[in-house]
Amino acid sequence: MKKDDEKYKKTSRGPNRPYNKNGKGGKTWPKTEKKGPRVQVDIWGMHAVQEAWLNHEREIKALYISEKSLDQFRDVITQAERERITRPKPQIIDKKELDRLGQNTVHQGIAIQTEPLPEILVQDLISLTYKQDTSVILMLDQVTDPHNVGAILRSAAAFGAHGVILQTRHAPQLDGILAKTASGAVDHIPVAYETNLSRALEILQENGYHALGLDERGDELGSTTIQKKKLVLVLGSEGNGLRPKIKDQCNQLVRLPTEGAIQSLNVSNAAAIALYAAKAAQS
Repeated sequence: MKKDDEKYKKTSRGPNRPYNKNGKGGKTWPKTEKKGPRVQVDIWGMHAVQEAWLNHEREIKALYISEKSLDQFRDVITQAERERITRPKPQIIDKKELDRLGQNTVHQGIAIQTEPLPEILVQDLISLTYKQDTSVILMLDQVTDPHNVGAILRSAAAFGAHGVILQTRHAPQLDGILAKTASGAVDHIPVAYETNLSRALEILQENGYHALGLDERGDELGSTTIQKKKLVLVLGSEGNGLRPKIKDQCNQLVRLPTEGAIQSLNVSNAAAIALYAAKAAQS
């Protein structure tokens, strides 16, 4: 098989990203397309691009934007200039060109090509919260759906979580659909990719964190079950839940107090409720 026919190319962290000829991830226009620019984009949508644009730690290589969206985005460009954030000049592009990203891509007339954020590990999250009296970190055990991970990051930002931990080989990258769903939270919540979640959980526990694993056979989640000031909320995959080794390593298993005909929740909804409960208990 020729190199140009390969569908995927491995990256340094996270799962495989779509392959293109220049060896980088991201979506590109089809090679058979003759009209319009050949561009690569990683993040799209007004809120996601805005937060990335104003993030001092992010390197942005190109901004593709429609004339209509540029009018809406000018204040953000001005703010970045005031804060002396170096950014490329906008490249005006027809909205129809951005439509080629795909039928399910709600780009809102704006997209950027960007480098990944600096790599973060569990030790970095511990350092960030070392002087905090209270802290909540989320750990996602093989949660693979980018919509779910994006929604969880958005909830984590809204409820003041201090970080999220994902498994390197079984989690989506922080771009594309995930970044759009997170609505800018990707540039506000530190996300650590760890190869061994069990070891990462052990490191957190050694540094004073109490691990609550969400499981339908656990104790009912409430203020009495959240006694520790530093918590790790551990959530499992959409289908199988927590893996046995991760479940056994948690200090306690808890379940949400659901009732009625349908007692299970989507993992992103469960994360939002658990985050709210933790915030309320620590207040």
